[in-house]
Amino acid sequence: MDVRKKLEILADAAKYDASCSSSGGQRKAAKEGLGSVEGMGICHSYTPDGRCVSLLKILLTNFCIYDCQYCINRISSDTARARFTPEEVVRLTLDFYKRNYIEGLFLSSGVIKSPDYTMEQLVEVARTLREVHQFQGYIHLKTVPGASKELIDAAGRHADRLSANIELPTETDLRKLAPEKSFAVTGETMKEISTRVAQSKAERVESPKAPKFAPAGQSTQMIVGATPTPDAAILDTASRLYSRFGLKRVYYSAYSPIPLVDARLPAKAPPLVREHRLYQADWLLRFYGFRVDELAPPEHPDLSLEMDPKLAWALRRREAFPVDVNRAPRERLLRVPGMGVRTVDRLIRIRRWHRITLADLARLRVPLTRVKPFIVTADHRPTGLLDSHRLAERVTPPATQLSLFTAAHEARTGEL
Repeated sequence: MDVRKKLEILADAAKYDASCSSSGGQRKAAKEGLGSVEGMGICHSYTPDGRCVSLLKILLTNFCIYDCQYCINRISSDTARARFTPEEVVRLTLDFYKRNYIEGLFLSSGVIKSPDYTMEQLVEVARTLREVHQFQGYIHLKTVPGASKELIDAAGRHADRLSANIELPTETDLRKLAPEKSFAVTGETMKEISTRVAQSKAERVESPKAPKFAPAGQSTQMIVGATPTPDAAILDTASRLYSRFGLKRVYYSAYSPIPLVDARLPAKAPPLVREHRLYQADWLLRFYGFRVDELAPPEHPDLSLEMDPKLAWALRRREAFPVDVNRAPRERLLRVPGMGVRTVDRLIRIRRWHRITLADLARLRVPLTRVKPFIVTADHRPTGLLDSHRLAERVTPPATQLSLFTAAHEARTGEL
């Protein structure tokens, strides 16, 4: 099979892995190095400041010894198979870079022979790019849970970011659909990466010349909608992963029905807006001080598809409002629907000099229709609005088709 046909198969197979991001990866430019992490190209990923970077996103192979029922590449699937050699991936990466198509590489793989054997092949690609060709672009390597610490260490020396996919949100889900995998094994791999990242940062404080280890940290992916597990459980797992292993991102990937599906899997994909709501809730957990039980309480374990999770919380907790923008502390202002981190920080700076009015909010491009029922300003008080039975209708934005750039905008502005 020629390389072009392999690329067609293995680039298509890689689309199911969403844990692809290049934020945080910066390497000092080498005199004869190649690559960068700026620009646009094949696979688009967005940094927190909104920059778009392009990666060649492929699998080393879609052969796999595991039989995960939700995966198109499981051993029992009859999908077309292909396998690159490490040398072919290196050559593709360099050729695509020289044509200005990409700024880096996202490389994953099915598991062949054993976790260690597969990890060796992935590491060899990154090592060859860095050491033989002096490639200075971004590299994201998928680590194989169960691979040795030595191979994880080697991967982190060459890659900007590592990721180990948790796959499904609960151990019960994993035992049902992927019994050959476990939270314990994946957790050990995540722990090893987390430990080495922290160790590397400490070493570089003592000596800036100390080698970096996965400077952009680690991420993971959870498949959403393959099981009846509610959003509360999904977010609880994500929250624990962030706190235990210091993950940069948890990616949520809506389940995509595949041919010859297991009877336990749903026939239809979940609505894509559910994936979007999970990302919004994830942002609120990490940067707004919310807890999982506030966004998805026991009586509402699934996030609303009609409104964003912060607005849904505010409508359930009307007694927490209105909030005086001239007096309230930062943590209370962050809970006002329509006011993001950047807006709140600006308001706190402005109110040191004069009292905030609706005109000030308008200049900051705050959505006044949405915000006014929940705030008090120097010239506004929401008389009776909070008690109105039509409040939800008044403040819920009309349904619109999500833009390709919606997630990037929210990541950049934090306006939730």
